[in-house]
Amino acid sequence: VQLVESGGGLVQPGGSLRLSCVVPGNYFEFYTLGWYRQAPGNQRELVADITNRGVTKYADSVKGRFTISKDNDKKTLELQMDSLQPEDTAVYYCNADSALLGGYWGQGTQVTVSS
Repeated sequence: VQLVESGGGLVQPGGSLRLSCVVPGNYFEFYTLGWYRQAPGNQRELVADITNRGVTKYADSVKGRFTISKDNDKKTLELQMDSLQPEDTAVYYCNADSALLGGYWGQGTQVTVSS
């Protein structure tokens, strides 16, 4: 399963970006879907995820600023990022995970927050 992310780019502090991830195949609704990020020199960390039942979880650093959502019909995962700060700069990765189906990653999309 090849996940395909889009929507990264350069934005000024306080700005917004929306990331999208297409999850192909017939089992979209069975996955827990998540966004992770990795900044240079840091480990990859969870930003937010959403279970197959729609329960969401966020890292403390993004609560109130980021919103994760999914569309089962379009088989897409999205991350709305508002009030972006320089510390949000990282490569953002889409993840699909299931105990039965395995785990899959996208190739990553760069988000840079800078004036």
